[in-house]
Amino acid sequence: MVNKFLRVLHKEFRGLHQAAFLLGTASLLSQVLALLRDRLFASRFGAGDTLDLYYAAFRIPDLLYASVASFVSVTVLIPFVVDRLDGNHGDAVRKFLSDVFSVFLVVMAIVSAVAFVFAPWVTGFFFQGFSGEEQGTLVTLTRLLLLSPFLLGVSNLFGSVTQVLRKFFIYALSPILYNVGIIFGVLFLYPIYGIIGLGYGVLLGAALHLGIQYPVLRKDHLVPRFSLRVNKGDIKRVATLSLPRTLGLSVYHFTFLILLSLASSMMPGSISIFNLSFNLQSVPLAIIGISYSVAVFPVLAGFFSNKEMGRFMENIGTAARHIIFWSFPVMVLFIVLRAQIVRTILGSGKFGWEDTQLAAACLALFSVSLVAQSLVLLFVRGYYAAGNTRTPVLINVFSSASVIGVAVLLTRVFSDFPIFRYFIESLFRVEEVKGTVVLMLPLAYSIGNIVNVAALAYMFRRDFGSGKLFVSRTFLQSFSAAVFMGVVAYRSLSILNVYVFGTVDTLFEVFLQGLLAGLLGVVSGIIVLRVLGSSELEEVWSAFHSRFWKARVVVPEQEEL
Repeated sequence: MVNKFLRVLHKEFRGLHQAAFLLGTASLLSQVLALLRDRLFASRFGAGDTLDLYYAAFRIPDLLYASVASFVSVTVLIPFVVDRLDGNHGDAVRKFLSDVFSVFLVVMAIVSAVAFVFAPWVTGFFFQGFSGEEQGTLVTLTRLLLLSPFLLGVSNLFGSVTQVLRKFFIYALSPILYNVGIIFGVLFLYPIYGIIGLGYGVLLGAALHLGIQYPVLRKDHLVPRFSLRVNKGDIKRVATLSLPRTLGLSVYHFTFLILLSLASSMMPGSISIFNLSFNLQSVPLAIIGISYSVAVFPVLAGFFSNKEMGRFMENIGTAARHIIFWSFPVMVLFIVLRAQIVRTILGSGKFGWEDTQLAAACLALFSVSLVAQSLVLLFVRGYYAAGNTRTPVLINVFSSASVIGVAVLLTRVFSDFPIFRYFIESLFRVEEVKGTVVLMLPLAYSIGNIVNVAALAYMFRRDFGSGKLFVSRTFLQSFSAAVFMGVVAYRSLSILNVYVFGTVDTLFEVFLQGLLAGLLGVVSGIIVLRVLGSSELEEVWSAFHSRFWKARVVVPEQEEL
């Protein structure tokens, strides 16, 4: 039984949808554990100072991880490893890994040492909302978490080998073990060491993330060693290839840093609300947007290399249509069922009703841009497949600047114009809740992503104008079905509340109410799609009948701590 399961992981994929569905399933399993982690955070600490400090402490290490550890990205290193393994040159592979390992350690050590020394000034500048004692805790926790980029960076280096050797099961365990370490920190280390124990849990998870892959390299005698003599040509090529991804991730994490900086000056718990709701909306983004963009990438690269621009655009269009097909219904259901989702996943212990209301409103505002966020991932991959890294980076910089600018503007408008504040609070039914200004941050984030996808779509059509995307029909069909689905789900909530539950008090009742309303909405949406003659619905049905679980999968590496 176990051997049969392990053999499944080595099957080659035969189509975009099969690979995307398999990636989506793997992402879903990983996300479940992440949601359990967030539920423990919400239950144990609530939306308050402890969780605010924990999330704030990640920002500097995360920025370093994005800026330096992208140098050892799986996406970048795999072609180099494959090229050397094809000739069965074990020594060449080991030399290459040792060179990359050595340069990474030196650069990371220098950057981390600088961050360690200047941590009090950096955290004090960006997180002015914390008190003096809290600032000291934030500095200590930030310095401790600086070890994580080391561990996860080396783990990414190992991951390039485990994937090339097709040890996908081992590689897929890494993010699961990372979350296991964090959960262990919450349950067992926090009671002993306080908030620093949460940091120890993160380091334990990072060590497990690395350690699970070490035996694979040791067995094949590919464990890298520190080397003073490196092949400068290889290092230069790796750095050149990793630069676009590094810039893109760095801009993203810097934007997130600024948003949390703004949140730190708001009511205590604002950082926690923002992060927890963002994590919830990231689940469908990982299952839909990341899965399709990763699955289509090698196909696009092959067609562009062969100058088959018609098929290049055809596959972009196919992926875009299916992203839209899935994302619109999920977006609407997340908006309509936001309270049930948040209450079911986070609503326990110290995470009270007001926390739930704020997190639900933030989740709805994040979800508004779910389609845009997913399409951004696709267009960026399309540009990378074509060897054009400059355009998406410039657009991402522009959109990130717009997110920051809009966030600052909206927070001021929210505070200075009571009519606007009343409109937002009434729309999301949070009139009696304190700290509603935090809603401006996810709103700004969504506006920035909509600007981003609009700019990318325009530039993509300009740069690759030899084909058409043919997404307008799918857009209208999916949007229409999603709206009808949302109306049915919304009315079902009221009907179930009146005629079935009476009062919805327990966790099970909240979950069951949301589940039944969601299922009724989904059924109604499928009916509408059938009536409208949705070709995507037929393609999805065919894909599920083609045993997609036998697809070969390349798992995307972790992009943040």
